[in-house]
Amino acid sequence: MRLFGLGYYDGWYYIMIDLSWVHGALIYFYTKAQTQPNLKIQKKQWIHLLPVGIQIICSVFVRLQNIYWDGTRESLSWLGYYGYVVWMNNPTIYIIASLLIIGYAYKSRKLIEDIQEIYEISNTKLKWIKRIVNAFLLYFCLVFIILLADLVIYTSANQESYFYFTRFYYYPFFIGIAILTYWIGVEGFSRRNDPEIEIKKHITNEEQQKLQELADKLEAIMKTDKLYKNQELSLQKLAQALETKSYLISRCLSVIFDKRFNDYINAYRVKEVQELLKDADNSKYTLLSLALEAGFNSKSSFNRAIKKQLGVSPSDLKLDA
Repeated sequence: MRLFGLGYYDGWYYIMIDLSWVHGALIYFYTKAQTQPNLKIQKKQWIHLLPVGIQIICSVFVRLQNIYWDGTRESLSWLGYYGYVVWMNNPTIYIIASLLIIGYAYKSRKLIEDIQEIYEISNTKLKWIKRIVNAFLLYFCLVFIILLADLVIYTSANQESYFYFTRFYYYPFFIGIAILTYWIGVEGFSRRNDPEIEIKKHITNEEQQKLQELADKLEAIMKTDKLYKNQELSLQKLAQALETKSYLISRCLSVIFDKRFNDYINAYRVKEVQELLKDADNSKYTLLSLALEAGFNSKSSFNRAIKKQLGVSPSDLKLDA
């Protein structure tokens, strides 16, 4: 677009340049969000946005110099003049932006490695996150090397202002960014149905054994007493029936069964509906009435459970039966 004079030095052009120092922090926050469930940004982490704040302040200051500039150096203050030279006539913005992305990409890689030592992450999506981080790291290492070599070697040899990068590397740089962006977009869209990352803390053998014992009791009470048929069944009520703490039930379901409470209970209810459908005497009843008999408390919850557990619509159940 710039080649054909479109979007050149307009509002969006300045906005995107003035926010370029935020990309490194966003990569880091993305990595944290994808590897730490229920992440909440703490106040101290807002310091990662400090660079983009500094960038905005510097950019506003430099652009304000146009108010005072009359074409002569004397019309600007010492700070205004050299600020303009450093900010506008040198690759300062690009170099710092590249360094921030390189630094935060490396920090993100370290975060992934540290998390793997603490948690067991069983999901291929982790590889996808690593590829994103590594792609940014490698690309901006290359960009930084070219920028630095161009600035130091060309400018020193020719004693000219920095504009060589603009002539020869500007378009390839943005073409590379475009390729990287489209690759992330296409890959991300193709993985939209991938399961979310599930993180489990490593547990001791003793805790594993206790949770397995609780799981055996849970399975037994489900099969004998069929507690899942209670429409008002909750985690607390199930804990009372097993004479244990509700958090231990949640831990057991997560570690042993790799399920949440609702998914675990609904799996039994779905099986119950399937068994009821096999009985010819139940053909006179509607599917909803059988679902209510199995423990579901509404049509919508039943429909969601069937779709999630079996991957089919409720109407397909009768056909299978």
